[in-house]
Amino acid sequence: MTAEAARIAAARRALAQLGVTLADLHAADTAAPIAPTLADYLPTVRAAAGPGANRTYGSYWDRMLTVWGTRRLDEITASDIEALHHEMAATARHRRNGRRGRHAGEHVIAAARAIYTRAIADELIAPGASPAHRIAKPRRLPSPRRALTLAELD
Repeated sequence: MTAEAARIAAARRALAQLGVTLADLHAADTAAPIAPTLADYLPTVRAAAGPGANRTYGSYWDRMLTVWGTRRLDEITASDIEALHHEMAATARHRRNGRRGRHAGEHVIAAARAIYTRAIADELIAPGASPAHRIAKPRRLPSPRRALTLAELD
Protein backbone atom coordinates (compact mmCIF):
# COMPACT_ATOMS: atom_id res chain seq x y z
CA MET A 1 0.00 0.00 0.00
CA THR A 2 1.40 3.40 -0.97
CA ALA A 3 1.56 6.35 1.40
CA GLU A 4 -1.30 8.03 -0.50
CA ALA A 5 -3.53 4.95 -0.25
CA ALA A 6 -2.73 4.66 3.46
CA ARG A 7 -3.78 8.26 4.08
CA ILE A 8 -7.03 7.74 2.15
CA ALA A 9 -7.77 4.58 4.16
CA ALA A 10 -7.07 6.42 7.43
CA ALA A 11 -9.36 9.28 6.38
CA ARG A 12 -12.16 6.83 5.52
CA ARG A 13 -11.79 5.10 8.92
CA ALA A 14 -11.94 8.49 10.68
CA LEU A 15 -15.06 9.47 8.73
CA ALA A 16 -16.68 6.12 9.51
CA GLN A 17 -15.99 6.62 13.23
CA LEU A 18 -17.66 10.04 13.03
CA GLY A 19 -20.62 8.62 11.10
CA VAL A 20 -19.97 10.90 8.13
CA THR A 21 -20.07 9.76 4.51
CA LEU A 22 -18.46 11.31 1.45
CA ALA A 23 -21.95 12.27 0.28
CA ASP A 24 -22.45 14.23 3.52
CA LEU A 25 -19.24 16.13 2.89
CA HIS A 26 -20.25 16.91 -0.67
CA ALA A 27 -23.69 18.12 0.47
CA ALA A 28 -22.05 20.41 3.03
CA ASP A 29 -19.88 21.96 0.31
CA THR A 30 -22.84 22.71 -1.96
CA ALA A 31 -25.25 23.89 0.77
CA ALA A 32 -26.58 27.41 0.46
CA PRO A 33 -25.03 29.97 2.79
CA ILE A 34 -26.90 30.64 6.01
CA ALA A 35 -28.91 33.84 5.76
CA PRO A 36 -27.94 36.61 8.21
CA THR A 37 -30.28 38.01 10.81
CA LEU A 38 -32.25 41.11 9.95
CA ALA A 39 -30.22 43.10 12.48
CA ASP A 40 -26.98 42.04 10.78
CA TYR A 41 -28.20 42.71 7.25
CA LEU A 42 -30.28 45.89 7.58
CA PRO A 43 -27.24 48.25 7.75
CA THR A 44 -26.20 46.89 4.32
CA VAL A 45 -29.66 47.61 2.93
CA ARG A 46 -29.66 51.14 4.37
CA ALA A 47 -26.21 51.86 2.94
CA ALA A 48 -27.26 50.64 -0.52
CA ALA A 49 -30.57 52.53 -0.49
CA GLY A 50 -30.78 56.11 -1.66
CA PRO A 51 -31.86 59.03 0.51
CA GLY A 52 -35.46 58.82 -0.75
CA ALA A 53 -35.78 55.15 0.17
CA ASN A 54 -34.21 55.76 3.57
CA ARG A 55 -36.62 58.62 4.22
CA THR A 56 -39.68 56.65 3.08
CA TYR A 57 -38.86 53.23 4.52
CA GLY A 58 -36.60 54.13 7.46
CA SER A 59 -39.33 54.12 10.11
CA TYR A 60 -40.69 50.82 8.77
CA TRP A 61 -37.20 49.26 8.77
CA ASP A 62 -36.79 50.44 12.38
CA ARG A 63 -40.06 48.73 13.31
CA MET A 64 -39.03 45.53 11.50
CA LEU A 65 -35.72 45.62 13.35
CA THR A 66 -37.56 45.86 16.67
CA VAL A 67 -39.94 43.02 15.84
CA TRP A 68 -37.71 40.63 13.84
CA GLY A 69 -34.15 41.80 14.52
CA THR A 70 -32.91 38.47 15.87
CA ARG A 71 -34.54 36.36 13.16
CA ARG A 72 -32.71 35.22 10.03
CA LEU A 73 -34.00 36.50 6.68
CA ASP A 74 -35.12 33.00 5.72
CA GLU A 75 -37.15 32.65 8.95
CA ILE A 76 -39.45 35.64 8.35
CA THR A 77 -42.68 34.52 6.68
CA ALA A 78 -45.23 36.20 4.46
CA SER A 79 -47.70 35.95 7.36
CA ASP A 80 -45.30 37.91 9.58
CA ILE A 81 -45.03 40.69 7.00
CA GLU A 82 -48.78 40.75 6.45
CA ALA A 83 -49.41 40.96 10.21
CA LEU A 84 -47.04 43.93 10.45
CA HIS A 85 -48.79 45.47 7.44
CA HIS A 86 -52.15 45.31 9.26
CA GLU A 87 -50.65 46.58 12.52
CA MET A 88 -49.01 49.59 10.86
CA ALA A 89 -52.17 50.43 8.93
CA ALA A 90 -54.26 50.24 12.11
CA THR A 91 -51.86 52.40 14.14
CA ALA A 92 -51.17 55.02 11.46
CA ARG A 93 -51.69 58.62 12.46
CA HIS A 94 -55.15 59.84 11.50
CA ARG A 95 -55.34 63.10 9.61
CA ARG A 96 -58.20 64.95 8.02
CA ASN A 97 -57.06 63.94 4.54
CA GLY A 98 -55.85 60.47 5.62
CA ARG A 99 -56.68 57.16 3.94
CA ARG A 100 -57.02 55.08 7.15
CA GLY A 101 -53.41 53.85 7.09
CA ARG A 102 -53.66 52.42 3.61
CA HIS A 103 -50.37 53.96 2.47
CA ALA A 104 -48.61 52.97 5.70
CA GLY A 105 -49.54 49.35 5.02
CA GLU A 106 -48.36 49.69 1.44
CA HIS A 107 -45.02 51.10 2.60
CA VAL A 108 -44.48 48.17 5.00
CA ILE A 109 -44.69 45.74 2.09
CA ALA A 110 -42.50 47.94 -0.11
CA ALA A 111 -39.89 48.26 2.68
CA ALA A 112 -39.82 44.48 3.14
CA ARG A 113 -39.51 44.02 -0.63
CA ALA A 114 -36.53 46.39 -0.66
CA ILE A 115 -34.78 44.23 1.96
CA TYR A 116 -35.46 40.98 0.12
CA THR A 117 -34.59 42.42 -3.30
CA ARG A 118 -31.17 43.39 -1.91
CA ALA A 119 -30.78 39.94 -0.27
CA ILE A 120 -31.54 38.24 -3.60
CA ALA A 121 -29.04 40.50 -5.38
CA ASP A 122 -26.42 39.63 -2.75
CA GLU A 123 -27.26 35.92 -3.25
CA LEU A 124 -28.20 35.42 0.40
CA ILE A 125 -31.57 33.89 -0.48
CA ALA A 126 -32.93 32.21 -3.59
CA PRO A 127 -34.93 34.41 -6.01
CA GLY A 128 -38.19 32.58 -5.28
CA ALA A 129 -37.71 32.59 -1.50
CA SER A 130 -38.76 36.18 -0.80
CA PRO A 131 -41.81 36.25 1.49
CA ALA A 132 -42.35 39.96 0.77
CA HIS A 133 -42.91 39.35 -2.92
CA ARG A 134 -45.68 36.83 -2.18
CA ILE A 135 -47.89 39.53 -0.65
CA ALA A 136 -49.97 41.71 -2.92
CA LYS A 137 -49.66 45.41 -2.28
CA PRO A 138 -53.03 47.07 -1.63
CA ARG A 139 -54.47 48.92 -4.58
CA ARG A 140 -54.37 52.68 -4.42
CA LEU A 141 -57.73 54.34 -3.90
CA PRO A 142 -58.82 56.87 -6.48
CA SER A 143 -57.82 60.41 -5.65
CA PRO A 144 -60.44 62.48 -3.79
CA ARG A 145 -59.31 65.57 -5.72
CA ARG A 146 -61.76 67.01 -8.19
CA ALA A 147 -62.61 70.20 -9.96
CA LEU A 148 -64.75 72.74 -8.15
CA THR A 149 -68.40 72.88 -9.19
CA LEU A 150 -69.94 76.10 -10.45
CA ALA A 151 -71.82 76.51 -7.18
CA GLU A 152 -68.56 76.21 -5.23
CA LEU A 153 -66.91 78.78 -7.48
CA ASP A 154 -69.73 81.27 -6.88
